[in-house]
Amino acid sequence: MFKKVLIANRGEIALRVIRACQELGIKTVAVYSEADVRAPHVREADEAVLIGPPPSSESYLRGEKIIEAAKLTHAEAIHPGYGFLSEREWFARAVRDAGIVWIGPPAEAIAAMGSKTAARTLAVANGVPVVPGTTEPLENAKEAEKIAKKFGYPVLLKAAAGGGGKGMRVVSAPKELAGGLEAARREAKSAFGDDAVYLEKFVAQPRHVEIQILADSHGTVLSLGERECSVQRRHQKMIEESPSVAVTPELRRKMGETAVRAA
Repeated sequence: MFKKVLIANRGEIALRVIRACQELGIKTVAVYSEADVRAPHVREADEAVLIGPPPSSESYLRGEKIIEAAKLTHAEAIHPGYGFLSEREWFARAVRDAGIVWIGPPAEAIAAMGSKTAARTLAVANGVPVVPGTTEPLENAKEAEKIAKKFGYPVLLKAAAGGGGKGMRVVSAPKELAGGLEAARREAKSAFGDDAVYLEKFVAQPRHVEIQILADSHGTVLSLGERECSVQRRHQKMIEESPSVAVTPELRRKMGETAVRAA
């Protein structure tokens, strides 16, 4: 059991982690920007460290400042919450290299799942079904046309490094492919700093159901059930609920087993 944990987040996210630590008798360290000096998570924590000016880019996204705060307060572990640096492979690796425990997926897992093409490759290798498509970024429009013809239209162009609906284009006919690829690459580069785009078969009116996974450092992996995320606007989730009304007990079991296998 840890004696002290630093929470690398703010607001409701940090409060939830702080209160969980309090229930377990673990001391907590909050980090905050100049704008959050009176924030609830700062008051609730046992200690608090100022890490920079109001902009997140100068405070909550400055990994080196957070690691420095952990060392200063002798925190044994860092809990990133979600958002901010929680899915940054380099930060998870830096925390580990600093001799501090990272409460989250290992850097290698973040790297593998951070790229959609890498994640698809990993899924296929572990017998996890995926939507028909490529496991490598597209080289050019000519290659895209050849692959689209194989899978049949409509197809979906997606940013390999992205999420949140950015860098996505539905292509319904060959004449739209070159322009769609150019637009998807441009948006992906702007949003994620990486213009890699891959192609998959477009699924009209799908259900978006996610399986939540919990794993520990001893190799134990559990499925915590699903989240129904199908209500979206511009490919961004608006409502998440559990359990899904569309998932039967048998399907839930199969999806959970498959997700554990992928993890």
